[in-house]
Amino acid sequence: MGVNFWKIVDSVISQSDIVLMVIDARLPEQTRNSEIERKVKASGKTLITVINKADLVDKDLLEPYKKKFAPCVFVSAHKFYGMTLLRRMILRFAEVEPVTVGVVGYPNTGKSSVINALKGRGSAPTAPVSGYTKGKQNIKIDNKIKVIDTPGVLASDDNKLSEKLTITASSTQTKDPEGAVYELLVIHREPVLFYYGITDENQSEEDLLELIALKLNRKISGGHADTLTTAKIILKDWQQGKIQL
Repeated sequence: MGVNFWKIVDSVISQSDIVLMVIDARLPEQTRNSEIERKVKASGKTLITVINKADLVDKDLLEPYKKKFAPCVFVSAHKFYGMTLLRRMILRFAEVEPVTVGVVGYPNTGKSSVINALKGRGSAPTAPVSGYTKGKQNIKIDNKIKVIDTPGVLASDDNKLSEKLTITASSTQTKDPEGAVYELLVIHREPVLFYYGITDENQSEEDLLELIALKLNRKISGGHADTLTTAKIILKDWQQGKIQL
C-alpha cells in the first residue's frame, strides 16, 4: 500500500494546480501529513489546508491553527459551513481557469463530503469506511473548478500515525476497537467522559472503558463489562460527531 499510496499522491500533485489537504478539526496534528506538505511545497504548487468538522470543536481551540496551517480554512462539510470561503480561497490562488484541485487526506477526514459540499449536491460517494474512494475520481465542481479526489488511505510505512489514526476509521473497519478508544481517551479524555456522564477521570484508559460499558449497561456473562461492544459504540458516536470538543 505504501508505494501505491505515494504513487497516487505524486500523480495528483503533478496533475493539480492547487492541492487541498483535508484534516479532522478534532485531530489536527494527527491527521495532517508533513510528507505531503513537503511534496506540495517542493512542486511549487499551492497547498490549502481544509480543517473539516470544525462545528465539532470550540472555535478558540482552532484559532492557533489558522496561522500554523496557513493558508487554511475551517469548514463543516456536513453543515455546509465555510464552503463559500473555501471556493473563494481556491479561486484566489488559481492562475488558470478551470483550476484543477487535488484533494488528499487520511481516511474519514471527510474529503468526499467536502467535495460534495463544494459542489452543492452529491457527486463523490461517501461512507464511514476507510478508503471508500477506490481510485482517483475527476469531478467537475463548476466551470471554474474541477477536482481530483483520491482514496483515503495510509501509507504502510506511516507507522508513527497509523495507530492513532485507527480512531478516524469506522467501528466496523477498526481491527482493535478497544485500542482505538484507549488512544481517543488519551487525546480527548474529558469530552469523551463528559458525553457518557463519567466523572471519575483519574483512572486508566482500560478502567474508564469498563466504566462506560457499565454506564451503558453493556455486559457479558457474569456481569462483566462488555468492553469490545462498548468500544465500537464509542467509535461510532465519535465518527458521527456526537462527541464534541
